[in-house]
Amino acid sequence: MPRVSSFPPVARADARVLILGSMPGEASLAAGRYYAHPRNAFWPILGALCGFAANAPYGRRLAALEANGIALWDVLQSCEREGSLDGDIVGATAVPNDFAAFFARHRRVRTVLCNGGTAARTFARVVRTSGLACDAVVVALPSTSPAHAGRSFAEKLAAWRAALDLVHVGA
Repeated sequence: MPRVSSFPPVARADARVLILGSMPGEASLAAGRYYAHPRNAFWPILGALCGFAANAPYGRRLAALEANGIALWDVLQSCEREGSLDGDIVGATAVPNDFAAFFARHRRVRTVLCNGGTAARTFARVVRTSGLACDAVVVALPSTSPAHAGRSFAEKLAAWRAALDLVHVGA
């Protein structure tokens, strides 16, 4: 089974919100970019909420997130997984990212938005088992993945909008 590794965080020192996925999928890993699958709703949702074109150049999208006080990362640093589905992550092989160091460098982060249930459950387990002192509000949001077809784009957009409105982020 292949071992896959996530990307470094995209985060300015003044970030107020951290969006966490679980682990990049195959399309993202191949492209070396967060949320690169063409049917993933992440960029269309964040573009609509933060005032940038979902198809803007990748660097411009990242800069727009940062300008809105949003950091982007994954819960896991590495794991064994065949394919892209979170359900295929071999739990015993999962290595979390260093959140103690992240929060020490990004002291203004007060909200953690988890992109899907796996990211939320995994982050909660990391906090619980590591003894990490995390005083941020943690919100589980519907996954933007095309594999999460249980909610429409409009429903996902509304949930993400409500979460970001709480922290006054967006266009």
